[in-house]
Amino acid sequence: MRRRAFVRGLAVTGAGLALPVPLASAATATSATTTARPGSAAAAGWQQVAAPDGLAAAHLVAVAAAGPERAWAVGEQGRSGSTVGTPLALSWNGSAWSLTDVSHLAYSGGLRAVAAGPGGAAWAIGTNTAGHDQLLRWNGTTWSEADFPGRGEPGTRLTGVASAPGGRFWVSGRRGDRAGLMHGNDKAWRWCRPLPDEAAPTPSGVRVTPGGEVWVYGDIIARWDGAWTVIPRTLGIRASVTGLLPVAHDDIWLTGFAYGVGGPPGKPPGVTLQHWDGAEWAHVQPPFTVGSLNGITADATGRPDRIAGWDFWDQKRAHYLRWDGAAWVSERGPETPSTYLPEAIAPIPGTDGGYWSVGTTSFSPYPPAQLRVERFG
Repeated sequence: MRRRAFVRGLAVTGAGLALPVPLASAATATSATTTARPGSAAAAGWQQVAAPDGLAAAHLVAVAAAGPERAWAVGEQGRSGSTVGTPLALSWNGSAWSLTDVSHLAYSGGLRAVAAGPGGAAWAIGTNTAGHDQLLRWNGTTWSEADFPGRGEPGTRLTGVASAPGGRFWVSGRRGDRAGLMHGNDKAWRWCRPLPDEAAPTPSGVRVTPGGEVWVYGDIIARWDGAWTVIPRTLGIRASVTGLLPVAHDDIWLTGFAYGVGGPPGKPPGVTLQHWDGAEWAHVQPPFTVGSLNGITADATGRPDRIAGWDFWDQKRAHYLRWDGAAWVSERGPETPSTYLPEAIAPIPGTDGGYWSVGTTSFSPYPPAQLRVERFG
């Protein structure tokens, strides 16, 4: 997946430029950084929230919350360079994060997407050791595999999952060598008509607006409303999309990173932030330009709110961006003794602007990188 490729690339970046970035364990990071209980007066702003250790080289790549008392995060542990690890899953019970036992999953690598809905419903995506993508349902205790059309068939891929109003979920992916969308719930899943272009690339993620509009993004950006509307994508060479926020048909934000053409070994990526006005994409200058933007969120009305960022020149704290109504402004996380690469951000329903941010304590998934979780509000 793109995010894993990105993190591996950062390992080369750090080595190539000989960055003085010592790695630290999660325990070390916790002892040196204020860890506040969410909801307390001390928790105003971004604060670290204690997370259990995974195996060495652990990182979280997705997080979703159903409310203040329930959230899930997924990722991978035990990765060492190109050697894949094993699935990693955490759950939040309102007071603490705990490891979820997923030893029953014979999976290669980690879980890579998660979404939460009302009533404690949650779905995740992973790939088993046979190389088949799987849809996982939260059963109240752990993650269990669920059946869906095309499961185990050659050419079937699942890449992202998002919740929608009414308790339904949408999954981006591919079936029968055609890219598209699948939707459903606990009872049944079905595929929509595929994207009209047979050569359309597989989207890497899916986004649902508060009003129920469904978008896919990645190497293709398109809206599904019973028919497909494809938005031209002009990101450039060696570019990756990490998030999409459709506010309106003429007001869409896109986040990511790009390596561009050429450059010395270890060249870091450049930040990608673009805005669609209904006619064309415009590059937007963020507060920092070297690094990556790894996800964008909206407020309860669907307006832009927060972006999670990794600043190449200031790696010891996350570089979040906050929309002030006219521009994206800097908002920093707490300083760490090593580094913090936030790989995902998600709102917390039922709070006054609360957010979860998850990632890893290193710029690469090599030992002894460990999990890190931060919360706003």
